[in-house]
Parts: sequence; C-alpha cells; structure tokens
Amino acid sequence: MKRITFLTFFIFLNSLIFAQYDISGTIKDEDNEILIGANVIIESTLTGVSSNTKGEYSFSNIKSGEYFLRASFIGYEPQIIKVVLNEKTTVDFVLYKSATITEEVIVQATRAGDKSPLAFTTIKKEELNKENMGQDIPTLLKLQPSLVMSSDAGTGIGYSQFWIRGTDISRINVTLNGIPMNDAESHGVWWVDIPDFASSVEDIQIQRGVGTSTNGAGAFGATVNLQTSNTEKVAYAEIGSSYGSFNTLKTTVKAGSGLLNNHFVFDARLSQIKSDGFIDRAWSDLKSYYLSGAYVSDKTIFRVNVFTGWEETYQSWNGIPKVRLENNEAGMKEYLDNWLYSEQEYDNMINSNQRTYNLYTYDNQIDHYQQDYYQAFLVHKFTKNITFNSAIHLTKGKGYYEEFKNDQSFEDYQMADVITEKDTISSGNLIRRKWLDNYFYGVTYSLNYFYRKINATIGGACNQYIGNHFGEVIWSQFAGNSEIRHEWYRNKGIKNDFNIYAKINLQLTDWLNIFADVQYRKINHDINGIDDDLRDITQYHDFNFFNPKFGLYFDIENNQGAFISYSIGNREPKRSDFVDAPEFRKPLAETLFDYEAGYNFKLSDFKLDLNLFYMDYKNQLVMTGEINDVGSPIMVNVPRSYRAGIEISTSVNLFDIIDWGTSYTISQNKIINFTEYVDNWDYWENPDVEEFQKTESLGNTDISFSPNIVASNSISFNITDFMSFDIITKYVGTQYIDNTSDIERSLDSYLVNDARLNLKFETKLIDEININFQINNFLNEEYETNAWVYRYYKDDTYKTMDGYFPQAGINFMGGVNLRF
Repeated sequence: MKRITFLTFFIFLNSLIFAQYDISGTIKDEDNEILIGANVIIESTLTGVSSNTKGEYSFSNIKSGEYFLRASFIGYEPQIIKVVLNEKTTVDFVLYKSATITEEVIVQATRAGDKSPLAFTTIKKEELNKENMGQDIPTLLKLQPSLVMSSDAGTGIGYSQFWIRGTDISRINVTLNGIPMNDAESHGVWWVDIPDFASSVEDIQIQRGVGTSTNGAGAFGATVNLQTSNTEKVAYAEIGSSYGSFNTLKTTVKAGSGLLNNHFVFDARLSQIKSDGFIDRAWSDLKSYYLSGAYVSDKTIFRVNVFTGWEETYQSWNGIPKVRLENNEAGMKEYLDNWLYSEQEYDNMINSNQRTYNLYTYDNQIDHYQQDYYQAFLVHKFTKNITFNSAIHLTKGKGYYEEFKNDQSFEDYQMADVITEKDTISSGNLIRRKWLDNYFYGVTYSLNYFYRKINATIGGACNQYIGNHFGEVIWSQFAGNSEIRHEWYRNKGIKNDFNIYAKINLQLTDWLNIFADVQYRKINHDINGIDDDLRDITQYHDFNFFNPKFGLYFDIENNQGAFISYSIGNREPKRSDFVDAPEFRKPLAETLFDYEAGYNFKLSDFKLDLNLFYMDYKNQLVMTGEINDVGSPIMVNVPRSYRAGIEISTSVNLFDIIDWGTSYTISQNKIINFTEYVDNWDYWENPDVEEFQKTESLGNTDISFSPNIVASNSISFNITDFMSFDIITKYVGTQYIDNTSDIERSLDSYLVNDARLNLKFETKLIDEININFQINNFLNEEYETNAWVYRYYKDDTYKTMDGYFPQAGINFMGGVNLRF
C-alpha cells in the first residue's frame, strides 16, 4: 500500500513538471446571457470545471498538445471545440437551446452536482457495460470507494448485496429515476428481482453519508440513484450474449426507434440469465424485459417505463459451517449429536466439497418471485429557469420461497393430529411455501428554479405500501383432513410514507457555494395478523422526522476545491425489528449526525479526491445476541456508536495509454459500551438454571461487517483504439461477523484480482462489435465475503452454529455484443 501511495505521488509530481499552458474563456447562450455552472471538460483527460458567476472558466497547467473541449448545460446542445495548445489560449463557447429537453432533469432533484458539499461518484453506462456479462449490480459497483459486495451463490449472479462504509442495503437509500426502490417493510433492495437492469441504465450516482434529500428510506450510509437510459436520437438494435464458468449464459436483445418525427421515441430490452452457481445447486434462472416510450419537445417530456423481473433461484442462504470449511470432522459430528442436523443433513455435509457445500437437497428448495414496475413521468419547462417534474408509479411483487421441513409439529401449523387405528401422529415431514404479495404505489414531484447564482428545488413524495404475508403447507407426510394448500398464518402490513423537502445551492461568490437542505418525513406503519410462529403481531407505529443538511463548497483555484457539511438523518425500524421485539421493549428510531469534509485536485492527467467523515449514531439498531420469548433474534438500540474514516481516490493517465485508478478507505467503526447476550440451552432442560441468556459487558467493540480497510486498484492499458486490457484488484480487511470484536468470529481479509480484455470494431454492416473476455479471481484466492453466527451454551459448554459464504475461485466469462 505504501509503494502504491509513493508511486501515485511521483506521478503527480511528474504531471506538474510537464504541465505548461492555461486555457480560459466564457460560456454564454444564444441571447448573449452568461451561463453560470456550465460544465467544461477536456475530453480524454481527467479535467473538468464549472463556469463561475461571470460565466468564466479556466484550466491551468495543461500539457501542450491537441485537445477537444466540450461545454454542456442542461437544456442546451453541447458544443465541442478543437484546440491545439502551444500557448495560453482563450476559447469562448456559445450554447444553443436544445430542440428537446433532456432526461437529466428527471433525476436532477435527487442528484449531487460538481459543487455539492458531498462525497459522491457517478458511474456512466460505458463503465458498467465493460463488465456487464450477467452479474448483478453489486458486482458491477465493486470498485467504488468504501463498497464491499457479496454473493450467496459465489458468482455475483442470484442473490447479492453490498455495504457502503459498513452500512448494509437496508440503511442505504436507493431510487430509480427519483422513485424509491427500497422495500417499504424490510428496507432492502433485491437486485435479483431486476436481472440485467444495468443494460437499461444511463448512470448510477453513489452519495456516501446522508447525501441530499430524496424520496424513500432514510440514508444512513449512502444514497444510490439510478437513471434509466436517455433518449437516443438514431434508431439502433443490439444483440449480446456471454458464456462462462458454472454454465453461465446471458442473452440480451435491445432495440430503439430513435427520435421519430422529432418527438417520439421507443426502446425495448429482453434478457435472460442462467447459471449453475459456484455453490452446490445454487442455480439461477432469471428473465426480464424493459419497455419505454416517450414524447419529447423543447419544453416537455412525457415518458412511460414498464419493466419486469422474474427470478427463480435455488436457495443457498444458509452458508457453510466453519467446521465444514476447515474439514473439522469432530465439529461436524456435533451438529448431529446436538440435533442441529438430521442424519441425512449430516451425511450430505460430510460427503460434500468443503467450499461448495449446500445444506439444502430438496429438489424444489427455491425462491420464486416476480416484480413488475410501472412508471410515468411528466417534465415541463415553464420558462428557461423553472422546471416541474412529476411521476406516478406502481410496483407489484408476488412470490414465495419453498422449503422442505423435517419432523414438524402439526400444532405449529394449525393442523390437526392424524389419528389411526393404532396411533396418534402429531408431527411429520412437510413442504411449505411462504408468500409475499405486495403493492407499492404513489407520486413524486419536484419544482426546480435555476437562475444565475441560484439553484433551488422544492420536492417530495406520497407513497403507500400494502404487503400480504401468508404461508401454505403444500404437502404433508401425514395429511389427515388438511386442505390442499393449507394456510397456517397470514398478516398484513400497510405503510404510508410522506415527505417534502426544499434545497438550495447559492453561488455566493466565485469561490464560495452554500448548500442548504431540509426535509420533513412522516411515516405510519400498521401491522396486523399472526406471524409464522402463530404470534399475534398486530401493532401500529407513527414517526415524524426532520432532516436538515448544510454545507459549504470552496473553489480554492480552478483545479482545486474543498467542502464541509453537516447533516442529520433519521430512520424508522424495519418490519422485522418490530415483529421480533418483545412487547416490553419496542425498537426506537435511529438518528445519524453526519460530519463530512473533502478536498479535490485536478490536472489533465491526475485527479485526487480526499474525504473525511465522522458519522455519530444515536440509538443505532444492532444485533447483540438477544432473543425474544419465542427464540427469534432481535435488533437492539445501542445508545452510542460511530464510524470515522478517510477516503482517498486517485485517477492518473500515463503516456496517454494507461489509466490508473485507486481508492482507499481507512476507518474505525465502534459501538460504545456494548453488552453481549448468549443463549443458555440449559435453562430449558435444567430447572436449577435461572437465566435463559448469559450476558457480558465488553466495553467498546467493532461494528460487524465494517472492515477498517477497503481498497481497490484498476489499471487500464489502452493498447490501440480498438483494444484495452484491464487489471482490477479489490482488497477488504478483516470483518467481524458479530459485534463482539472476537477474531474467532470474523471474516479474513482478502485480495482478489480480475483481468479483462475489451475489443471494439466498426464495420460497414455492423456499427459496433464489442468482444469481452474476463478472468475473475485469476490468482484463485479462497475467501468468504459474508457470514452469520449463532452462539449458545449446552451442558455449560460454549458452542456455535454459523454459516460462511465462499466466493468462486478462478473463473471465466466471455461475450460479444453487436450494435446495428
């Protein structure tokens, strides 16, 4: 790590030595009015600036050579000017109003800009497409600062997830075109439900920390905004296919009409992904389609998006016990001796591969779900300074997961005993399905005012979620008089979520930009019915949150900037936090006080971003090991906890053929005065034992799944205009599985290397041919990215159950994409 830092510094000094000339100018519109905040970039370099309060821009210390300058501003056609730089040069731009308004305005209200006092990155579709050969979005984002991803099947296909700054997806606000994607009850985002959605994405912006106000769940670690593809003015068709290890096959077909009659445009995509998975039987069968149609003019956009994801995956949710990973035969035998595994499950474990073992063997142990999205957007530009954006949406999901359960008590399923001539049978094997049938619908809106030094937005949303949860027994070894698809539980959740926000960016002077943002959010959550353990979980909760944010951005020079910000975020508990908690202690809302500071430096061939953060939590919900009266684990509010760290990202261009990018995050993530709880099974077997859990105060401990070091490295060799070769490295430090800071319950650090070859051709018959080949984990690192642990005492002896999620060793993918 020290060597990389030194080399980065050496390259930086080298850039300074050879940088020689300045470029400056003004940006105006066709009416000769200055444009404040217009973007100017030097193409094929790392340099970009914004125009100041006088419409002026400037670049310093640019090496001599031939360049293309590109100026752009929302609502105007971009302009590109060629510059041969061998002296101090002035280049003035005149931008003309666009014949059609651009889709950028749809996400404008929830996006951070160049002078926003936030730590953020924006990933363009070109970058996503380089690696998009079937993996879920978490895999495609793996190089982003402070991000750690995991895949249940070990391949990045199927169930996958990511953490940012140690924060899981249930605490990350995710929106698609400004519409919330987080499930209203679980707060999660299930990327497997939208397979190959990256093929329909224009870009993804990740704001670390609280971020700007947006719609949906509270942001406690990051905000992720996805924007679907922009209008393409020329008709096109694409067909792509990729194949690789684990019998992975992806097929995608796309087509677009281009701009018809200068107003209408239509786009479509159809995708299928299949994979056997790295873990035994962890196969995936995924399908999706995307349809979009729009009317566009110089002042109005009306767009309708309809897309569906269908997934069927074999369950690989249990992970691999540590004793199986380590080939500990005595430890595996304890699973049988302590009745944790049946004889059949034990035999399956000891006869399996230690890194691909899967607990489940029932042939239809699947997760089956379909999610349908309907979105309609209306954007209207009343004047060149005022734009209104509104959307209505409906997300409908329905599906189940099916399980074989061994020796289940009929009473637990509200089934009668089976009485025969010789015996009364009160338990047996069965197959059950747990269903979720839900609707999420509502409206979002924003009104934006932009004039010279002021960019102000008022926006909000009103959404309702209705979720029906129920379970069916579809087969029983001893059915008795049970009905077909016997229903043993049903409950319903209704959640209303209203928010309104106002934000302003004020360019007070040429060197100072002020950002202020306030949001009010009201949530009420009504749960009624019985849960799968037959408990009555009827309850009602109401929350009112006020989330203010304030920041300053300083233009130190035209190639340097700095910011400071302070934000408050509030988050309501998720459904399981309420359902699993005991009656005497319901969970409280969590609050985050987020302090951020940053610095950035840009040259034509070097870029540095440095961010400092201190995230101070009040009443953060964490796992302590506590259980409720029926044995379910519960999340407990801890009074104080924090995350503090530094994020460093660099980008370097060497000799015009090598692009080198790095990111480092060094952090400390602590719970103040943590108390752990461990189950004592002797309580239920020995009347002399008085407590069903043992407790111990551990003082300050590390927050689980929060590595102190996360780093990435990417080197791209642009060999020719049509060939590039990339080497990608990701390092993740040690992670604790629970909050006790015990190294025995941790994930080892890992360093994974991938290599990628991209070829691009143009022919007379085919506009563009892209050929990709990728070797993942080419050093065959054995590593695990996620785990769970359950601890208990039996016969006054400490024991554990756990599950680790290994990722695939060396594996290959290759693909070709044809664009007509």
